[in-house]
Amino acid sequence: MFDKLKQLKQIKDLQDALKNEKAEVEKEGIRVSVNGKMEIESIELNPGLDKESQERIVRECVNEALKKVQMIAAQKLYHMKGLNL
Repeated sequence: MFDKLKQLKQIKDLQDALKNEKAEVEKEGIRVSVNGKMEIESIELNPGLDKESQERIVRECVNEALKKVQMIAAQKLYHMKGLNL
């Protein structure tokens, strides 16, 4: 029972640590920022691009930023000792 409580505390600690993480990706004047909870914090568009280009680049930036945050989470999880999920 105490092992489960310890694991829950470690998971909570991981969630708290991820709150402070952020990933930003910028391509062709478009910038996307994603936090450690995998929520989009901001999107800045480039008004000089046409609609189709903006949509494509935003999609690419969001996907890349989410992958970066997932990698950060995986690294933090890997470095936590004694966590057996």
